[in-house]
Amino acid sequence: MKPRALLINPWIYDFSAYNLWYRPLGLLYIASLLRTNGVDVSFIDCLEEEAGAIHAGHLTPGKMKPDGEGTYTRERIEKPPPLRMIPRNYHRFGLPPARVREKLGSLARPDVILLTTMLTYWYPGLFEMIALVREIFTGVPVVIGGNYVTLCPEHAKKSGADFLLPGEGEKTLPALFRHLLGIDMQNLPDHDNLDSYPHPAFDLLDRPASLPIMTSRGCPFRCSYCASHLLHPAFRRRDPILVADEIALWHHRFGTRNFSFYDDALLVDSRNMAIPLLEEIIRRGLPLQFHCPNGLHLREITPEISRLMRKAGFKTIRFGFETSDLVRQKQTGGKVNNAELAEALKNLKNAGFPTGEMGIYILCGLPGQTQEEVAESIRHVQSLGARPILAEYSPIPGTGLWEDAVASSCYPIAAEPLFHNNTLLPCRNESLTIDSYRRLKLLARKRKGA
Repeated sequence: MKPRALLINPWIYDFSAYNLWYRPLGLLYIASLLRTNGVDVSFIDCLEEEAGAIHAGHLTPGKMKPDGEGTYTRERIEKPPPLRMIPRNYHRFGLPPARVREKLGSLARPDVILLTTMLTYWYPGLFEMIALVREIFTGVPVVIGGNYVTLCPEHAKKSGADFLLPGEGEKTLPALFRHLLGIDMQNLPDHDNLDSYPHPAFDLLDRPASLPIMTSRGCPFRCSYCASHLLHPAFRRRDPILVADEIALWHHRFGTRNFSFYDDALLVDSRNMAIPLLEEIIRRGLPLQFHCPNGLHLREITPEISRLMRKAGFKTIRFGFETSDLVRQKQTGGKVNNAELAEALKNLKNAGFPTGEMGIYILCGLPGQTQEEVAESIRHVQSLGARPILAEYSPIPGTGLWEDAVASSCYPIAAEPLFHNNTLLPCRNESLTIDSYRRLKLLARKRKGA
């Protein structure tokens, strides 16, 4: 009999959450790796909206757009003790617990349970799921991995899991499965060659109307607010033609027409990735749309790249600008400056991208940041005809800004990951308060000339 593994993407517990084409891509890569090594895999995604689901009156159902973007089903719940003083409603996002319990009860007893979670302050949903699977599958080993475990390993020891796997699971799972189940996993990828990884197990998703595509792991930049190099220390890329092959595969197999890229460096060194990938997508003539919600590198937006992105079907494009302050640009990594922003936007407009489709992320709430710096950044983006999008800063352990964040925050962020929540503006100060942040949000919504 094949060994059985149950993989679970748990609920989000937060003040707010919105689905920007998110899928638990790392977990689905693990599912595929296990399958290729003779493991029977079951999968539960608590964030996946079920077609035709009827929810009780105390739940607010999610609304998903045809392209895969939308809201999650949510239920208002009691705030965890550290957050009780925050005057906002707190929610469980995802499937109702009764439905999750029903799904778990329908499964054969697994030999191991693997769970993940993305943001450090989403751990309450992970902890709740661990308690639930321990109740239903008493004695089954529980393993947790993902960003939270990698960035907060000491705190993760409080989760109740039996094993913690920080870092990339493809590297650490083989030894664990040998220890737990006596399985010697022979079909393993070359970790330096992302094209040797089996495709993610997207067939486990109920409705693959939109899918994420990985072109790389890691990032060549070392921005002081970003954890990419902590999660993936080495920057590795795939063959662009094989990426196009994968996109075509999912389109033909599932009819998927919307794809998202979350890569930190999709456009970096475009001659070896973005340009051949875009040209191949165009050559195949598939009716697809592409979304980049994570923030592309503006420095790479040449006239050629702009034209190819437009022709290939890029619909949602977001860019990381962070600030118009020249000093802070250098302090945070120097990946883009004001002149490069203006040049990139000019190239995009000339390629035919409407102004409303060009979203520029501006970081708000960095240690020592003032209200005026954020306001000036907003006005600068608006003056160039683009749409500023405020991105509230979340402190991340191990990043270049972490020590400054610990020193400047009014919360004990080093001891409690819940205080990493960007809703709190954890590093706000007298010059950038919650009230001034609200005014900044209104300013960001104004159109040029309004």
